[in-house]
Amino acid sequence: MYCTQCGTQNADQAQVCIRCKTAMAAPAVTSTYSIEDDVGMRILLPVGRSGWAIAAGYAGLFALLFFPAPVALILGIVGILDIKKNPEKHGMGRCIFAVIMGVLFSLPFLLLLIGALAG
Repeated sequence: MYCTQCGTQNADQAQVCIRCKTAMAAPAVTSTYSIEDDVGMRILLPVGRSGWAIAAGYAGLFALLFFPAPVALILGIVGILDIKKNPEKHGMGRCIFAVIMGVLFSLPFLLLLIGALAG
């Protein structure tokens, strides 16, 4: 590293110039931290997550009301396909949750619908 004041070459770890005693500038520190690499942050925030996965997760929650269960199933499948096509995206757990909730609550919804139509 060279002194910005007198141009003398100094050791890379030098705090002051060996010739003119001027304080040396600290080398720039670069960070490789990314929120997308932090598993804890990915759980809390929808960082790098497929929009389909987010929609599927909420539809899976609302599937408890029976009516949106088929929507959760469809969104879950679309989200899985989106994540398979774009491996850099996250959210597979939400998609699987939506598919499971969609299947579990679509079946009773269909039975109620068939019962209402038959009776």
